[in-house]
Amino acid sequence: MSAQQPVFVVNTGPERHSGRKAQASNIGAAKTVADVIRTCLGPKAMLKMILDPMGGILLTNDGHAILREIEVAHPAAKSMIELSRAQDEEVGDGTTSVIILAGEVLAYSMPLLERNLHPVVIISAYKKALTRALQVIESISIPVNIEKDDEMLAIIRTSIGTKFVSRWSELMCRLALKAVRTVASIDPTVQRSVDSLSSGVTVDLKRYARVEKVPGGEIENSCVLDGVMLNKDVTHPKMRRRIESPRIILLDCSLEYKKGESQTNIEITREEDWSKILEIEEQQVKQMCDKILEFKPDLVFTEKGVSDLAQHFLLKANVTCIRRVRKSDNNRIARATGAQIVNRVDDLRDTDVGTRCGLFHVEKLGDEYFTFLEKCQDPKACTILLRGPSKDILNEIDRNLADAMSVARNIVFHPLLAPGGGATEMAISVGLAQYAGQSLEGVEVAAVHAVADAMEVIPRTLIQNCGGNTIKTLTQLRARHANGEYSYGVDGNTGRVADMKQYGLYESASVKIQILKTAIESASLLLRVDDVVSAKRGAQSGASGPTAPNMAMAGGEEGMGMA
Repeated sequence: MSAQQPVFVVNTGPERHSGRKAQASNIGAAKTVADVIRTCLGPKAMLKMILDPMGGILLTNDGHAILREIEVAHPAAKSMIELSRAQDEEVGDGTTSVIILAGEVLAYSMPLLERNLHPVVIISAYKKALTRALQVIESISIPVNIEKDDEMLAIIRTSIGTKFVSRWSELMCRLALKAVRTVASIDPTVQRSVDSLSSGVTVDLKRYARVEKVPGGEIENSCVLDGVMLNKDVTHPKMRRRIESPRIILLDCSLEYKKGESQTNIEITREEDWSKILEIEEQQVKQMCDKILEFKPDLVFTEKGVSDLAQHFLLKANVTCIRRVRKSDNNRIARATGAQIVNRVDDLRDTDVGTRCGLFHVEKLGDEYFTFLEKCQDPKACTILLRGPSKDILNEIDRNLADAMSVARNIVFHPLLAPGGGATEMAISVGLAQYAGQSLEGVEVAAVHAVADAMEVIPRTLIQNCGGNTIKTLTQLRARHANGEYSYGVDGNTGRVADMKQYGLYESASVKIQILKTAIESASLLLRVDDVVSAKRGAQSGASGPTAPNMAMAGGEEGMGMA
C-alpha cells in the first residue's frame, strides 16, 4: 500500500468491456481489493495507515475499517467493499476473511473461463460446493455452554487475538461478555429447546450498549457500568450531585411556559395586566412542577428544556434535574432503572417512576462532567466506559470491542463453535476435494476443485503473515486433514501446524457460515456480469439524463436494453 495516498483506483476507462474481457476486468479488480487487506489477517497482522483528505490518520488492521476509507472507481471493486459491510452488519467479524476468500474464489475461476466453461455451469457447481461446505462446518463444529464464562471468554479471545487490543485481551473479553449478558433479554413466553436456543432472545447492542470514550487514564481503567452514563451535568449548581436509591422520572416534554403555536398577540392597556400575564405563566410552570412533585422524585430527566422558574421550584423541593437528554440515552435510562418515559406531565403515574437505580452521582472526567446511574438491579442497558491515552487508540479499541461483542452475541444466538486458525477452511478444502471425486462428474468437478483450492488461501495467508514456511506447513496440514484430524490448523504466532483443541482456538460457526455464503454468492454474482459499460454525457452516446459512470450489468435481453 502506498505511503503517500491510500487510494486504489481500478478503472475501466470510457470504453465498453464485454465477454471475457469484462470478466477478466472484474476478477482483476476483486483480486486487487483482496490483496490490499491480505496482510491484515491473523495475530501477526500488519497495520495500515490511512490518510484522509482532511489530514487525519487512521491506524488499523480491521479489514472493514480499511475498506470503508479507501476510494475505488471500479464497479466490481465497489461490490467487494460492499461484502465487507454486509459481513460486519450481519455477524460483526470475519470482514477480512470474506474479502480474501471471495477474491481467491474469483481468481480460481479465471482458468475455468479460459477453458471455455460457461459461467452458469461454474455457478451451479459453486452452489453445490457451498451446500457441501456448510455440511462440513456442521460436522466438525462443537456445541458450547453459553453459561460458562471460561468457554465464552476463550471464543471471544479468538476474535480479539488478531487485533490491536490483543495485549489487553482478558480485559476486553470480560467487557464484551458482561455487556452482551446485560443487554440480552429472553422472552419467557417462548419455549426454548436445544435446537432453538436463539428463539425469543434479543441482543440489541446498538441501542442499549453505548460506548463512551474518555481520553485520559489507563486502558485497564475501562469498565462496563451496571447502569448508564451521560455526558451531562445538573441544571442548577445547588442541586444534589449524589443521591442513593433515587426515585427517577423521565420526561419527553419541556418544563417551560408553552407559548401559542400560531402567532399570538396580546394588547395591554393597564400596567397591572402585564403582571397578571406573568403571574399566569408562573402559575402554569408551578402547576407542572407540583404535578411532578406529587410523586416524590429525587431525579428528573427531560429531553427538552427546563426554565429557570421550574429549576427554582424543583430546587426548593430538593429535586435534581437534568435537561436536553438524547432520546437514545433516555431509552437506556428507562431500561436500566425501570422508569417509563412520559410525554405529558399530566399523564404521570406511580408506575412510571424508576426505582431500580442504586446510586446517582456526577463526576468530572478530564474537562467534562458526566452523570452516572449505577448499581441498577437487573439493568437491561449498560454503558461501556473506555479510558486510554489518546483518541486514535480509543477509536481502535472501540472498533475491536465492537467485534468482540458481536462474537459474543453470535454465540448467544447460535451456540456452535468451529476450530480456528484455518482448520475449518482446510477441512472444507479436503471435504470438497473428496466430494468432487466421489459424487460429481463432468465439468462441475473442476469448478468444485477450484473452490477447494481457494479455501486454502486462509491457512496459507496466516502462514505467510507470520513468516512461516508456506509449502512445508500446508503439506503437513493437508496430511493431517486427510487422516480425519480436523481440529488441526495454523498457529498464527509461529506459522506451524497446531491442534486447535489444545490451543483453545475456536470461532463462532455462524461467522464461518456467513463468510462462506457471502464469498461464494458474490463470486457467482460477479461471474454473471458479461458487460461493463461507461455511460457518456450528452447526445453523442444517445444517453439522456445525468452521467452514470462505470455501470456493470448482467448479460441478456434486459442488459442489452440498458445499454
